[in-house]
Amino acid sequence: MAPKAFKLSAARVLLTNDDGIHAPGLKLLARIIKPLVRDLWVVAPDEEQSAASHSLTLRRPLRVRKLTPRRFAVSGTPTDAVLLAVSRVMKDQRPDLVLSGINRGANLGEDVTYSGTVAAAMEATLLGIPAVALSQVTTDRDPVKWSTAEHYLPNLLKRLTAMGWPTGILINVNFPDVPARQATGVEFTRQGRRKLGGGIVDGVDPRGDPYFWIGPQRTEGPGLRGSDLNAIARGAISVTPLSLNLTHRPTLGRWRRALG
Repeated sequence: MAPKAFKLSAARVLLTNDDGIHAPGLKLLARIIKPLVRDLWVVAPDEEQSAASHSLTLRRPLRVRKLTPRRFAVSGTPTDAVLLAVSRVMKDQRPDLVLSGINRGANLGEDVTYSGTVAAAMEATLLGIPAVALSQVTTDRDPVKWSTAEHYLPNLLKRLTAMGWPTGILINVNFPDVPARQATGVEFTRQGRRKLGGGIVDGVDPRGDPYFWIGPQRTEGPGLRGSDLNAIARGAISVTPLSLNLTHRPTLGRWRRALG
């Protein structure tokens, strides 16, 4: 399907995240976006939902708490927040664009399958709304270099919305863990490969019962040039279009020819 371009300054925009309604990345995103758009709303989980992936809450009722006229907290996952924002909070007029983030930490390679940040953008895309997931790469040891996203995001969003992208595609953006002045520019990339949770810590709780803690360890490398991991490793901003259709067409075609 052909790309759908639109003018950011005329857009009604929904902000959400997986770090929670009070997260500094979400507050920064609101400050960056407010002067760029016509109408800004924030609907996000009431507490952190990192690694919630694309989960929906089905076994308990959800609550929506109004904090200010256009800022709401949802007692659920990032997917719940987007679904309730579109179907209830903003039901009079759907958003033209959904921005998820700015996440504290990377969403690169296989991170996207676990990420609540990416899942929120995925839910918007399933609802037919253009969406962008935004993450600021950092480590637990370093202060978050929010200025990198702050410096580059306005112009990047204007460029992306002016070009547009097809229905069924979401955009995954990662800002490198370098000061803004050291970033090497914007690169359009493919999804790389790395695995979250490669290290598991064993322990015993105060009652003597064993437990396991999935740690942040990753098996990773910078990958081949052209990947999101490689771009970030070189200090570039990574912009990756992700498809919701996971069908592997070459295998499907081969099986149809051989077995169909």
